[in-house]
Formats: sequence, C-alpha cells, structure tokens
Amino acid sequence: MDNTERASRPGVSRRSFLTAVGATAAAGAVVGVAGDALFAGRPASAAGTFVVPGEVAPHKRTWMAWPSSTSIWGSSLLPKIQGDIAKLAKEIAKYEPVVLCADGTTNAANARAAVGSTVQVISSIPVNDCWMRDSGPLFRVNGSGGRDAIGLNFNGWGGKQTASKDRYVAQRAASYAGVSPFTPSYATGEGGGVEYDGDGTLFATETCWVNSNRNPGWTRQEIEDELLYMFGATKMIWCPGYLDPDDITDDHIDATARFVRPGVVMVQVPPAGTTGPWADNARAIHDTLLNATDAKGRRLQVLTLENPDTLPRWPHSRWNTFLNSYVNWVVTNNAVITTQFGDTAKDAAAKAAIGAAFPGKTVVQLNLDQLYGEGGGGAHCVTMQEPLA
Repeated sequence: MDNTERASRPGVSRRSFLTAVGATAAAGAVVGVAGDALFAGRPASAAGTFVVPGEVAPHKRTWMAWPSSTSIWGSSLLPKIQGDIAKLAKEIAKYEPVVLCADGTTNAANARAAVGSTVQVISSIPVNDCWMRDSGPLFRVNGSGGRDAIGLNFNGWGGKQTASKDRYVAQRAASYAGVSPFTPSYATGEGGGVEYDGDGTLFATETCWVNSNRNPGWTRQEIEDELLYMFGATKMIWCPGYLDPDDITDDHIDATARFVRPGVVMVQVPPAGTTGPWADNARAIHDTLLNATDAKGRRLQVLTLENPDTLPRWPHSRWNTFLNSYVNWVVTNNAVITTQFGDTAKDAAAKAAIGAAFPGKTVVQLNLDQLYGEGGGGAHCVTMQEPLA
C-alpha cells in the first residue's frame, strides 16, 4: 500500500487490535440457514405495514452502550474509549434523550460518573461492548401509531468477537422500550451493514452479508428477500465491498455511503489520483449508487465529500487503520454529529457539505480520535435511534 492510499482510505471499519487482545469466537453465535422453507407463507416484503423509518425521521431517543471489558479493549485503552463514548453521549443528549446500557451496577456507576445527569444509564441490559448500531434493535413504525422492533441476529461479526451478551441486546432493549412484538431476522448481520431510507430502498455491501461467517449457504437473493421483508422495503441496491483481514466488519457500508434522505445519498471518496483497494472500492460504491434508481424509480442524487488528506494528531504509521470517515455521522433531532480529524481544510469542507445536506440541523464535529483510531468505529457505529411512532 502506498502512502497516498494510507492517507486516503476510509480505514478499518472495526478493531484490528482484537487479535492482539485475544478476541474469541462468538459464543452461541446465531447464523442463518438457507432454504425455501424459511420464507414459506411470507410476503415478498412488509411494505405498507411496519417499516424501519429513515434516520432523519423524528427520534424518541438514542441508545448507546458503555464499554467495560478489558479482555476486549485492554486496561490502558479502555478508559480512552470510555472517554469518547461519554463525550458523544453527552453531546447527543443536548438534542434528544440518551439511554446508555452498562454491564452491571458497578459499570453503571462508572458510566454515570463519566456522563453526568443528562444521560440515562441503566444496568438491566448486559452488554459485551459498545457497538449498539450492530447489536441493538431496529425499531419499526406503521404510520398509525404502532411500533415494533426487529433484530439482525448479531453474532460478533461472523464469530470474530464474543457476543454472549450482545446477541440479546436487541430483544432486551425493545422490551425495555415497551415495544412488541420483537421479530428476529432469519438472516444474520449488523445494523451498520445496511443503509435504509424509510421509503422502500436499502443499500449494502455484499461482502458483509453474502458471507459464510454470517449466512452460510444463503444466496444473495435469499438475503435480499429477508432484508426487504424485515425493513418493510421493496428495493435493494447491492454495492461492491472489499475484504480486508484487518476489517472485522467485512466492509460495513456506513463508513463510506449514507442516506441523507429518500432519493439523496452522500459518499465519501478519496482525492483524485489516490490508488489502492480501499480507494477503488469507494469509487465503485459511488458509481453503483450514481447509476441506481430507488424503490420509487428516482435516480439517486449522489453527494460527495473527500477523505482528510492527513491525520496530524496520529503518527503516519497508524493512518492505515484509522477510520477517517466523516459520513459515519449520527443524526439527532436537531443536529448531525460527526468528527474532525485535525485536517483543517478537509474538516471545514466536510462540515459545510454535511450542513448543506441537512438544512436546519446544527453540524457538530467532535474529536473522537480514540474511538475512530483505536476502535476503528465511529459515532454511527455506537448509536441506535429509536423513532417516534
């Protein structure tokens, strides 16, 4: 990999250091089983009934999780990751309620000390880690005041990390929220692996879904049918992905491309002339979406912003594992919270582009270097919105 690629790739989507701290296979992992019997009697989609709304729809609250495992993070890194989680939770709480799940009473007390009184901390939903986007529930609405929730059978990104507690977070959070019924998907995957507009359209990379570590024996069409059914959608756009051995997520789409609203997406692209597999993959995702139509027959409007050119707060040797993704933002009721990486010009350009894409919302850029750099995930990865009915 040349230096240009190191400076411009979107980075590893999750923790490459897991192997260094002894990550274990997901205990009791839930995996899909292919077969027409799974879909017997089920309609092609749930459109017109319950739908996962787009993230710009009004929120009731945001769900997060407090990391507390030294076996995952190590004793020296854990407090730094906790610091970024606390910073993000307190920022989101300025715009909407936040529920932070902590693993037991001691960890809940530590979390309360870090986040203060504006964030609700609960200890009744045990967690392994902080990646609520992947382990948490996806809440659905029916347009008539009804709500339910679905889960995507989180299995530790294909057995790469223990998920003995996180595999139950979706159902337990839905129960805590008073939302029923809860419906687990037959397919296995993560919330960060699929983008949805709430208006009938999904897009995702194939690499993290059509993958034997999550859905052995499933065809792409079977996975597509199940996701459309669960999200209440009618159109899937499959994007290419890139498999990197250091990327635990197998290339989640939310580090590269996001829905802004129905019909409009934003893709983070490398600067012109950048070479390498990550740069090529970002351009391929951009081109796929540029040439796609959504469920309503609209040609997608594709907005772009560029990766930072430099990560001045980090040694150059660390750039290749840093998730330098502006688009891994989290949308709240009145703000979009994203990151700044210390590249003054590119940070400002990203803020302006996101602000133009979300008129009327405040754009907040936080320094979350520990989460993005050491954790390889971002603001979107550690949050899950709960919509209003």
